[in-house]
Amino acid sequence: MAGKVFLVGAGPGDPGLITVKGLECLRQSDVLVYDRLLDTHLLSVSKSDSEHIFVGKERGRQALTQEEINNLLVVKANEGKIVCRLKGGDPFVFGRGGEEALVLKEHSIPFEIIPGITSPIAAAAYSGIPITQRKIATCFTVVSGSEDPSKPESVIPWDILAKTGGTLAILMGWSALPSIMDTLVQNGMDPETPVALIQWGTWNKQVTVTGNLKNIVEIGLKSNLKPPVIAIVGEVVNLRESLQWFDNKPLFGKKILVTRSRAQSSTLIKSLEDLGADTIEIPSIEINELDDYSPVDSLLIKLEYDWIIFSSANAVDIFFSRLTNLGKDSRNLSGITIGAIGPATTEALDKHGITADFVPQRSVSEEVLTELSTKNWENQRVLLPSSNIGRDVLEKGLTELGATTLKIPIYNTSRPNNIEDAAKKAIQAGLDLITFTSSSTVENLLGILSNDKQYLKTAPIACIGPITAKTAVDLGLEIELIASTHTVSGLVDSIIEYFSAKET
Repeated sequence: MAGKVFLVGAGPGDPGLITVKGLECLRQSDVLVYDRLLDTHLLSVSKSDSEHIFVGKERGRQALTQEEINNLLVVKANEGKIVCRLKGGDPFVFGRGGEEALVLKEHSIPFEIIPGITSPIAAAAYSGIPITQRKIATCFTVVSGSEDPSKPESVIPWDILAKTGGTLAILMGWSALPSIMDTLVQNGMDPETPVALIQWGTWNKQVTVTGNLKNIVEIGLKSNLKPPVIAIVGEVVNLRESLQWFDNKPLFGKKILVTRSRAQSSTLIKSLEDLGADTIEIPSIEINELDDYSPVDSLLIKLEYDWIIFSSANAVDIFFSRLTNLGKDSRNLSGITIGAIGPATTEALDKHGITADFVPQRSVSEEVLTELSTKNWENQRVLLPSSNIGRDVLEKGLTELGATTLKIPIYNTSRPNNIEDAAKKAIQAGLDLITFTSSSTVENLLGILSNDKQYLKTAPIACIGPITAKTAVDLGLEIELIASTHTVSGLVDSIIEYFSAKET
């Protein structure tokens, strides 16, 4: 039985611009065939066992020829696979999706076309430039600039485009831009016509420069622009001064390294990217389940505890996963006082229908213990589900206060393999800030870098709290910033304040 191919437009770069239907196709696919100009965060949406095949192309270099891509789609579909052909922008706007669809039709392979937001419209919008505007531009034209307009066999009617009075969006035109601008002027377009050049449109590394037909090439070269660049030509460019919004964000363009486990990085990354930061993720911790859960399960079968204190969202999720595996649920926690350290842990408990009875004001273990010390712990049985490397401050402290305390690992944390080169390249490319959210992220990142501290002296370092900062200092690092509130949101707030102070 033949499979099926979804030709999906991923949008221009910002992963949030993919359509709901596009995401559904991505999630159900057995094979993901993807292009170069995509945010790699989209790849993580696919099934854990899906096959990923990169077929990206750029000028002068390509992983596969178009014919090879066409054949690949046919082969995978004929294996009975659901194939997601993920393309930047829209499949049919200079995306060669039509060619791929025709080949699938020729081989009687079922397919669907999932449109995507095309880059000229989205990049202009993210630069504060409406592609059309009443009384200014009532039409727009999108053209490929990949050929030299001075060639006599050019199929693009530049003489007509110069006189439409609408907006002109030119894709893939960076190398031919001088000739294109000259050709438009020679065919009657006013040399003072506004032009915007947008590099990496909708990405948090977007760069937008403006000028006019006669000077935009010089401005673009001085700004060191390189492909991918879109040119927007027309009077609507003047609206950018009033409508600029994306590159006004407080952390826009700041390259920030996030060191956190894959499972935990999403909140911090999303918060930073929503504020305009260009985040670089180096997963210095991996969360893994235990090889043997029988000791944990034997405790959960009885649940003979007065208190259970969770110190992480991971502990919560794995704890309830084991409960479910044993045929139990949150009702079995009736009569047990539940503690949650940190807002992420509290939120994780909420998702399982549990409102924490105790939430400390601060997440540092020593300060949590100070708050708990006001309670009577005589004859109280306390369970502390944690990681294999969790600190023992609470266990020792509560025991000294009279409790019978058991700290038991319910998940392992370890250092990811085979990412040393990626980590070094990311740091060498230049960073504005390095973030650490736990002591283990500091230790593991240094381990990944073969304990070469010089890599971590190229950018200021921000820590989520004093314990993490102390670990970093003890390991020979200099700390620029410690969050005043020891949470992800507190770290983000402190980062905003830090950069705001630097710019004033």
